[in-house]
Amino acid sequence: MRLATFNLESLDDSAKSNVDFAARVAVLRPALERVDADIICLQEVNAQHIAGEPERQLHALDRLLQGTRYADFYRATSSGSNGRALADVHNLVTLSVYPITACTQIQNTLLAAPMHRAPGRAPTEQATPVSFDRPLLMTRHQLPDGKTLSVVNVHLRAPLASPVAGQKRGPFAWRSVGGWAEGFYLSALKREAQALELRLLVEELLATDPAALIAVAGDFNAEDWSATLRLAIAAEEDLGAADLASHSLIVLDRALPADRRWSVLHHGRPQMLDHILASRALYGHFRAIEVHNEGLGDEALGYGKALHSAASYHAPTVAAFDLGASLTAAR
Repeated sequence: MRLATFNLESLDDSAKSNVDFAARVAVLRPALERVDADIICLQEVNAQHIAGEPERQLHALDRLLQGTRYADFYRATSSGSNGRALADVHNLVTLSVYPITACTQIQNTLLAAPMHRAPGRAPTEQATPVSFDRPLLMTRHQLPDGKTLSVVNVHLRAPLASPVAGQKRGPFAWRSVGGWAEGFYLSALKREAQALELRLLVEELLATDPAALIAVAGDFNAEDWSATLRLAIAAEEDLGAADLASHSLIVLDRALPADRRWSVLHHGRPQMLDHILASRALYGHFRAIEVHNEGLGDEALGYGKALHSAASYHAPTVAAFDLGASLTAAR
């Protein structure tokens, strides 16, 4: 079984897209074909208005997948703020060759939204909730041998300052250092809090089945030494308790050589921001991992030139597992 994650970076074919869609297909479709995944977690899939349809559709994604092995895969998607319709931008989509038996969206479900009161405000002024930008999307996949694999698709908040009322001059320009600092803090708060909710979800799954097959895949916007990943991993050395070591998730990209271990290039600095984590039970079946970063451009250089790339500035990451002869036959 091959399980992958790929941030498609605002996949869109509507009039508001800054790149000709045919150009994007010419670059992204070969990348998806090379991944050759049985399950793939996609991030930043935009939804489009279609004439005669009451709700947005994943028209761009359907066009991208046309003619590929993924076109007929089972599909699960996150929903917008109304809990029903697709969001305008940055939906999560999980595609699977195996039947998806359940799909659950987790967003301030196991953890209440953190509360925030702007600096300088009176103590009596009411704090406001800091909600997550996107949910976690958990799917359950029925494997041919009857076992169930739980996959959590994630896209955590990027380390860019969140908007603060009255504090911005433009998309990347601020009116004050204090305003920027508050926005940067809010982004970190969202990322860390959602990592905590992810860990609580994993604990819930392991409480039901200590030998659960669990994979967490997506754009964490964080490297594995960060507090974000440490929250998700729950390593034995952080827990200080050997009897809890079975709860830890394994960072599979640690199996990569150092010179290959990067999924984003920023100002010439390679960073591993896209990860696949596995429960101990699933880790026993892990065989290999790849990051397809050979053609990756430098995102900072592209943004500096106002270049809207046909490609993604994130590399696909794919892990291979041996879950038995029945899965090999299913492919």
